Amino acid sequence: MNANYSYPLDPGWSVKEVETVISMFRVVEDAYEVGIPAPKILEVYQAFKKVIPAKSEEKRLSKAFARVSGYELYEVVKVATQKQSGQVKLGVE
Repeated sequence: MNANYSYPLDPGWSVKEVETVISMFRVVEDAYEVGIPAPKILEVYQAFKKVIPAKSEEKRLSKAFARVSGYELYEVVKVATQKQSGQVKLGVE
């Protein structure tokens, strides 16, 4: 996996919004690379949804991030939602 990639960001976002979106991408990375508690994923995802409320925009960003990283935001959130507690650790297939 190429760790030297850029996050898909919108230049119109505020600094706080950029930080929130980057936090979400980092949580997704952690879920694949080292594992992360499900409640932490859900907490960061709630903040992310305040910045990106539209499902279409979330899908666009998720696809752009998956293209550069190989990591799926949707899968991480889905597993965290199902588990609700404990660690989430996904493998790259």
